[in-house]
Amino acid sequence: MTERITLTGPSDEMSDGDRLPPARFAFDRQTWKEIAHLLANLPLSIVGFVYVATLMFTGAGLAVTVIGLPLLAGGLRGARQLGKAERARARALLGLRIDEPSPLPVHRTSFFGWLWSSLKDPVGWRTVLYDFIRLPWGIATFVVTLTSLFLLWPVLPFIARGLTNVDRAMVRGLLSPSDELERRIAELESDRGVVVDTAAADLRRIERDLHDGAQARLVNLAMGLGLAKEKLLEDPDAAAAMVDEAHGEVKLALQELRDLARGIHPAVLTDRGLDAALSAVASRCTVPVKVTAELETRPAAAIEGIAYFTVSELLQNVSKHSGARSASVDVWRADERLLIQVSDDGRGGAGLDGGTGMAGLADRLGAVDGLFVVESPVGGPTVITAELPWRDRQDEPAR
Repeated sequence: MTERITLTGPSDEMSDGDRLPPARFAFDRQTWKEIAHLLANLPLSIVGFVYVATLMFTGAGLAVTVIGLPLLAGGLRGARQLGKAERARARALLGLRIDEPSPLPVHRTSFFGWLWSSLKDPVGWRTVLYDFIRLPWGIATFVVTLTSLFLLWPVLPFIARGLTNVDRAMVRGLLSPSDELERRIAELESDRGVVVDTAAADLRRIERDLHDGAQARLVNLAMGLGLAKEKLLEDPDAAAAMVDEAHGEVKLALQELRDLARGIHPAVLTDRGLDAALSAVASRCTVPVKVTAELETRPAAAIEGIAYFTVSELLQNVSKHSGARSASVDVWRADERLLIQVSDDGRGGAGLDGGTGMAGLADRLGAVDGLFVVESPVGGPTVITAELPWRDRQDEPAR
């Protein structure tokens, strides 16, 4: 809540140059939050200091024993939680938004990997330093704030703002992520997991398709040819019929293998690029699709593959779920990014949580530093934009 205060002289008439700017009411909600933060500094700094002192003396004293280093490593991981609590307090009371640092890597099977990553964790050590130097500051801010509440009431808001600005600087300097590189490492670690999971799912799909499709047909083919061989002399007509049936099975098996190979990486994409490959995908869609690809050169094969399968799955969704009468696919290059836009005039309502595989597409694009944006209001139209990094084909390593 704010209040405007206007000071005038004996007369109500003042020139514009004589008017003072509106002043904010001193003890507003944010000021009381800052006072609460300063009063809480003492008990919380005592907790942090005791934790850090116990950790350092115990860990250092037992470092020569078997349990010393693991104890220190566990203590540093615990210090991370103290830092997390302090960042939450700064957000709630000081309005300071600090990103969370990247999590430590998970070592489920390697104890020494867990130990080493914990001991060299810069976030944990910075939190230890923060809690170590906070005790004298916590005592000082508590005493000054408490005294000001009774003796320096008129200037308390200014004192609180000055002291909390020091707190803000300490949190920014010691409890914020080290730099952009640290956040990027965390993103890449997450993306690596997505890539591994996607590759494993693709392998399971290929195995299932081979087992249930072409493999089963080839087994039936071998059995049919074995029976035909046995009947070749005693019943040539039956053997010929079996051979004809086996010939049909061969054709079906070959078609299934071609479809499977197309699902892995279509030959038209390798030979002729995205324009021709996307036109082939569009021709199989049950909705008329206009394809426009404005690419003077070709990106790396991996980027082409992701773009192809993204459009392929989106057009399958158009066929199955959109109820559209027409759709379009536009592909172009903007600086060092490959942009794809798939739109349709269907019923809309699509989203990442709609069970149409879009969340998987978003994860797959995110794993290569891409973006995936869905605009699909109920009633339509739907416009989906995918963005991928452009990587020149000539930059690929030789095979």
